[in-house]
Amino acid sequence: MVQLSGHRLPWAGTGQVVYWGIWTSHGFSILNRLRSHLPDVSTVLMDITTLEAYQDLAVIEPRPATAALTHLLPEENAVVGELAARGNLRLEQERLDWAHCLEVLLSAANRPQR
Repeated sequence: MVQLSGHRLPWAGTGQVVYWGIWTSHGFSILNRLRSHLPDVSTVLMDITTLEAYQDLAVIEPRPATAALTHLLPEENAVVGELAARGNLRLEQERLDWAHCLEVLLSAANRPQR
């Protein structure tokens, strides 16, 4: 059984968990906390390619998170670095092309579990 922030989620440890969060330091902080409890969490649409494709829709994040992100994969840390290097960008999911996102999410849901 997985316990997150005092809440028990018995189902979370039994299946495939996929995270799709906001492209901000805070979104990656959430992923970091989640992965500290569920190390096999995978991500979708949280990569450099997606950031490059939608950077024109990003805005400045006024208060970036500063916590150490020790549970991120190297490619996720690279995105966090790019967000900071490009002026602390914030890219919200609802600004992306929904048809593309749905396609990627459905593909992730149909991937075999690790």
